[in-house]
Amino acid sequence: MDLNNIPKPTESELEILQILWLHGPSSVRFVNEKLNEEREVGYTTTLKLMQIMVDKGLALRNTESRTHIYQAAVSEADTQKRLLQKFVDTTFRGSAMKLVMQALGNHQASPEELDEIKALIEKMESGGDDN
Repeated sequence: MDLNNIPKPTESELEILQILWLHGPSSVRFVNEKLNEEREVGYTTTLKLMQIMVDKGLALRNTESRTHIYQAAVSEADTQKRLLQKFVDTTFRGSAMKLVMQALGNHQASPEELDEIKALIEKMESGGDDN
């Protein structure tokens, strides 16, 4: 899949996608209830956002039953990859090393996290990179 063809979700759309990725196909009411666990969002606002997401190709809508069910049309991994690439390009001038150094400098990595990072580096050096 060409990551450049994936529409960039807004922050509000990304919140909705997170719910759809976690819970699977859901009604507007369910998504709205989940959003309201964090902050107050009106039902009509959620409905309008989800309709826009369908128009943008970020979500799919099943209208077979009276209650429309929405599901994510983009994968979580592809969306994360695209957003991260844009972030690295614009914030760190394309340098993944600068991103990693900044992240590790601002966060105390656990021994387990460091082991995972080392394993990822070894995998990439051995040509086992699947990105």
